[in-house]
Amino acid sequence: MIEVRFHGRGGQGAVTAGELMVNAANYEGKWAQSFPFFGGERRGAPVMAFLRIDDDRIWLHQQIYEPDCCVVLDQGLVVSIPWSDGLKPGGIAVLNWRGGIDELDLPAGLSKIGVVNATKVSNKAFGERAFPITNTTMLGALSKTSGFVQLESLRKAIKDKWSGRIVESNIMAIEEAYKMTEVHEF
Repeated sequence: MIEVRFHGRGGQGAVTAGELMVNAANYEGKWAQSFPFFGGERRGAPVMAFLRIDDDRIWLHQQIYEPDCCVVLDQGLVVSIPWSDGLKPGGIAVLNWRGGIDELDLPAGLSKIGVVNATKVSNKAFGERAFPITNTTMLGALSKTSGFVQLESLRKAIKDKWSGRIVESNIMAIEEAYKMTEVHEF
């Protein structure tokens, strides 16, 4: 079973990111579940969402304390919260970060990291906002870094959720992030 923990801010789409990953995994014949964890339910407050993907039915329904992968949607959270707490040895990180990985305090035992300036991609796809919507952008980066689901499955999930211009913007965001993500293996 693959367990992923998303860290974001209220309004950035961490919960929707998990839901889209569930649908993308289902297209690939996998079982998946996603659920949120809210502290203060307000826009901009730190939030978490959890995702499990497996080839078999998933019976476990609890928070993820030792994820295989951590995804951080907001670049401010990369340096302000302990996003890597509990990350399994050999784990994967996917970060919204505009700098180089040499500027990051990375956890020991990390096997792979994907870094993308998701804020820049989001601003291009959706326009500038106080809290950029980086969820689909980070899903493109997650797909490239981890291979948990394929880009085509994410496209299908987006087309099933939305219509019109919203679909076009979100597909542009995942594709651009997929191209721009720098993957480093250790």
